[in-house]
Amino acid sequence: MSDSSPEHPARPVVLDVWCELQCPDCRTALDDVRALRARYGDRVELRLRHFPLEKHKHSFAAAQAAEEAFEQGKGWPYVEAVLAGVEELGRRGEPFLVDTARELGLDAEEFDTALIDGRHILIVDADQAEGKAIGVTGTPTYVVDGERLDGGESQEGLRERVEEITDRLLAAEGS
Repeated sequence: MSDSSPEHPARPVVLDVWCELQCPDCRTALDDVRALRARYGDRVELRLRHFPLEKHKHSFAAAQAAEEAFEQGKGWPYVEAVLAGVEELGRRGEPFLVDTARELGLDAEEFDTALIDGRHILIVDADQAEGKAIGVTGTPTYVVDGERLDGGESQEGLRERVEEITDRLLAAEGS
């Protein structure tokens, strides 16, 4: 029996999205992320997890910038804007990250400072270390209820598998 009364609401299903903000495959996966958010709303806690890859020289800075965007209250819009400009990020690097923040009405000077002082490095490092520990090797990778679903090779059927697991969990919770 699930205790999901108003005093004890059902906990949302946690869906970790291991992403790299200079990754074209992660940009493609945004459609799946949007669809999952639309389908489940607040019944699913969608968490961005950083997994910068060495082959993309601006991905570590982009992960730090995304953390600053979350701190300033526009994390997902920023992530979507950066992924939409993957090629430009590759060409321009940090200036692109700061300009994107400015375009979204965020404090661009604070982004620049955050990239210099490294205030978000520990978050990015911790995500990357955890990802490696659980077997993440590429992006996008989803983890729902402890099950890792790797989209780095192919995203074929991935959203459907995430939905299947999430639906099963929500049914078990009674929501």
